[in-house]
Amino acid sequence: MTVTGLWWVFGVAVLAGAARWVIRRLAARSPAHPSTIPSGPTLVVKTKPLTGIPAIRNFFRTTQTPVYFVSATAFNLLGIDRWVRTFKFINYYDSFDGWHPNVFVPREQTPRTFGSIEEIVNYLLGHKEVADLVSAHGPGKAAFLMFDAETEQLAGELDLDVAFPPAALRHRLDSKIETTRLGNDAGVPSVPNTMGTATTYPELVSLAHAGGLGDDLVVQTPYGDSGQTTFFIADGRDWDRHERKVAGESLKVMKRIEPRELAIEGVITRHGTLVGPLMAELVGFEELTPYDGGWCGDDVSPDLLTEKQRRVARERTIAMGERLRREGYRGYFELDFLLDADTGDIWLGELNPRVTGASSITNVTAVAYGDMPLFLFHLLEFMDVEYQIDVDELNDRWAQVQNLDEWTQFILKQTEEVTERITRAPASGIWRMPDAGALRFDRRVTDWHTVSDESEAFYLRIAGEGQYRYPGADLGILVTRGRFMDDEHELLDRTRSWISAIKEQFASVPLDHDEPATHAPEPFGFKLL
Repeated sequence: MTVTGLWWVFGVAVLAGAARWVIRRLAARSPAHPSTIPSGPTLVVKTKPLTGIPAIRNFFRTTQTPVYFVSATAFNLLGIDRWVRTFKFINYYDSFDGWHPNVFVPREQTPRTFGSIEEIVNYLLGHKEVADLVSAHGPGKAAFLMFDAETEQLAGELDLDVAFPPAALRHRLDSKIETTRLGNDAGVPSVPNTMGTATTYPELVSLAHAGGLGDDLVVQTPYGDSGQTTFFIADGRDWDRHERKVAGESLKVMKRIEPRELAIEGVITRHGTLVGPLMAELVGFEELTPYDGGWCGDDVSPDLLTEKQRRVARERTIAMGERLRREGYRGYFELDFLLDADTGDIWLGELNPRVTGASSITNVTAVAYGDMPLFLFHLLEFMDVEYQIDVDELNDRWAQVQNLDEWTQFILKQTEEVTERITRAPASGIWRMPDAGALRFDRRVTDWHTVSDESEAFYLRIAGEGQYRYPGADLGILVTRGRFMDDEHELLDRTRSWISAIKEQFASVPLDHDEPATHAPEPFGFKLL
């Protein structure tokens, strides 16, 4: 190349460098002088709203937004990862020994005792391994069973949007006393009741008599698992037994009825309130729970209740949903109803403004497969996407009994009055129990969607080897087809067979001498599901 040519190349390079310098300076210039930077019209790309179920299902199958369910276990939303390609579980306890592809459990964990599920969630969100996982996948959405203000702050630090209304609103609505007030306002009546406080049994009687409730009473405190915050008081001895938990507290005092407990879940969307299938609750069975009145499972069946009773429950769920909307709430919620076995009346029991232990069944029924799981409609409200659905059409279709199938589950707690360390526990997966055969492990699966008939069931392990079993400890959950109760809400023989067979899979040893018998073994000293 000639000298002239070299100078020409050098000159071009200098000019190019100068141009890049000018562009960088312009880009870095303060927007306080916008007139110095040429600008053209802004192009706004407007996406069409998702219209109809097929489009929404496709959205979840193709979304790039990570969605995390952060909780003690994966139980409540197990199987949602079949529908949402970016869905992952972040858990403290691994029910799957590491083989579930979408369950993440931190490897390094400092042994500790938790006092609530919120503490578990906050520990996970503050864990370096969780932070690394979220950082690798980018900003996303987070769902929880329980959370508080600290959870909201920790999620924000990880660039995770909480896919639920604010914790403060949820806490207020979760009060049984507030639920009663809102229900009355929405035309959804509760069992005849009165509100107040009592420090002695005569004060409780006076409060009840003023409300015309008689002497056989059901007393509830505002917050907590109904199985541990509901007290049956008919005389002074009952009061003495529960005095420590009720004296001086804000109380809801109810007339005692012969109830059949029901549960139903809904989602408050921008287009109206969607309602899932009505189910019967297993409550207080001594084979499953040591808590009188404690929830321990659910039945879904097209034969459950009369057509009128199902219609009333659904109408009242919609009415309650619309009342909650006025409070600023949206998304997933669950209502407990009480069916009076003597009169057939249906009364509002309590509200859970969240996913619940019943969500596992709601999201696996034929209705869910015909359209999509109810929880996905909840996610839509928080996924920054416009969509259109016909709520009335969906509710009409889901109300038809021919669109329901039978599913059932029980939650097994430690019912014996012993505290021991577990040395063997049944594995998560499909177990089979033929009519004339013994229970045996059949195959390893991640959820209960492949359960084919009543001879097999999915078991999700909660308490495992090295952990403790003690009165009230959650041991595991069993899900199968069919029903576990008859029309009188009594356990079927097949239910007792499954309970006994699963219990036989456990082995445990007494505590060592240096392990105090008063030790409250984590993780199950609080509501876990």
